[in-house]
Amino acid sequence: MVSMMKNIEFTRVLNLKEQISYQEGQVISRTIAQVPAVNITLFSLDAGEGISTHTTAGDAMVQVLDGEAEITIGEEVLTVREGETVIMPSDVPHSLEARQRFKMLLTVVKKPVE
Repeated sequence: MVSMMKNIEFTRVLNLKEQISYQEGQVISRTIAQVPAVNITLFSLDAGEGISTHTTAGDAMVQVLDGEAEITIGEEVLTVREGETVIMPSDVPHSLEARQRFKMLLTVVKKPVE
């Protein structure tokens, strides 16, 4: 049997916030699953770090695990904090800047290839 998940323990109760650490001045990512239809990735960003404007080929869901960030989706600017979730639609430019140290679980559900 081939597992679709990686870089994370199986059959354990996990606190996702503890599965990725902060590193000064850096953006760190840890891929949990990467298959044709779905990508699941943990991110940690030091305060002031960001992810530049880009688009995705699928809808993206950010689940905030720690800290605070500003997410820009198209022309809208949102502030997100621990425990909150935001959905970013596919093909709409978006970016993120950590206002404090920030951790998130990012799930991207891609459009089917026709």
